Amino acid sequence: MVDFSIHEKDQELLDETARFKEVTDGYARYYDENEEELVPKELPEAKDWDHLAKMDLERGKVEGVTKPFTFRMLRSITNCLGTGNISLRQVNRALGNAALTAAGTDEQKKKWGETCLAMAITEPGCGSDSKAIETTALLDGDEWVLNGEKIFVTSGIKCDGLVVWATLDPSQGRGAIKSFLVLKDTPGLELAKKEKKLGIRASDTAAFVLKDCRVPRDHLLGGNEEVVQKKGGDFKGLMATFNLTRPGVGAGGTGMVNHSYRILTEKLKNEGVEVDWEVGPQKRTALQEKLIDLGAQIESSALTVYRASWLADNGKPNNLESSVAKAKGGDVSRYGAQLALEILGAIGITHDLLVEKDFRDARITDIYEGTGEINHLIIARAILSYGSADLM
Repeated sequence: MVDFSIHEKDQELLDETARFKEVTDGYARYYDENEEELVPKELPEAKDWDHLAKMDLERGKVEGVTKPFTFRMLRSITNCLGTGNISLRQVNRALGNAALTAAGTDEQKKKWGETCLAMAITEPGCGSDSKAIETTALLDGDEWVLNGEKIFVTSGIKCDGLVVWATLDPSQGRGAIKSFLVLKDTPGLELAKKEKKLGIRASDTAAFVLKDCRVPRDHLLGGNEEVVQKKGGDFKGLMATFNLTRPGVGAGGTGMVNHSYRILTEKLKNEGVEVDWEVGPQKRTALQEKLIDLGAQIESSALTVYRASWLADNGKPNNLESSVAKAKGGDVSRYGAQLALEILGAIGITHDLLVEKDFRDARITDIYEGTGEINHLIIARAILSYGSADLM
């Protein structure tokens, strides 16, 4: 039997996180307007909230609480901890750490597990089609020589190193694509620029150039130097990284729209507009119907995220479910954030409220970690049991 009840220890941490969110919202607008500044590793109030980590640690020891990954998603959605949110203390992890977890050897995980690693996949000529990567890696003695360009590297400024996707042989397609760990102080790795963006401005995004960048031979994640054509080789394993990150993206976008929804309903309540659940649809206003629909969309998006994260927590495959969570989160982010702006009217697009920021921040949900179109393609292939050659 499916049980959607929340353990009291879960609820205690959710309630305390809601208070924490009120503090971080005070910084959200500042770093949105001052994009050139990096969010410091620790903000002044951080020490006042050290007990949150302790609460989470104690919660995890209690039988019957929500499992770790699923609880992170629940917390992100319930407490609106989306991509545009500010943390009082920065976590020493980035997307590249997920790649290390998914593809690295035990020795590599032990060596670099505490290193903040960004993920460098996207290139000027390669976005959604990851197998079209042009950055090359050639073996020269006991070193790999990397050459190419990488753009839209999330956490590229604050990270200590990059997980760079490169091809050993461009003529061999996806079977030749590998990932390499490149530390920031490696000669030949050049920071080209810090991007200025529409939204999630507090998240630093960078572009890099690799010019004869040499890394030791053991910096190849997984250590497999063979080019394998069948079943995608290491490329398939690298893509599995997204099964760990896509639910979080869906949760972040859903959480941001949930934030706007709460602001919207509170403003409307102050004007005497609330949904009357006692009457039928024929007696409700068009505005009330829109509120009901938006609430339902947020809830359905949350359920797809919880399904994908539950599978991950229980060691089950979640490729399809992760893409569903990401695609649904992207759809809701676009629809919900815009609807909140439309209903609020003029005040919605001003800086008096964070709704217009949510609108800009949430737009990324449908773009990174695989665009909405790519995730719909993955979903279709999984449902129809098609390969990439059958459905493109």
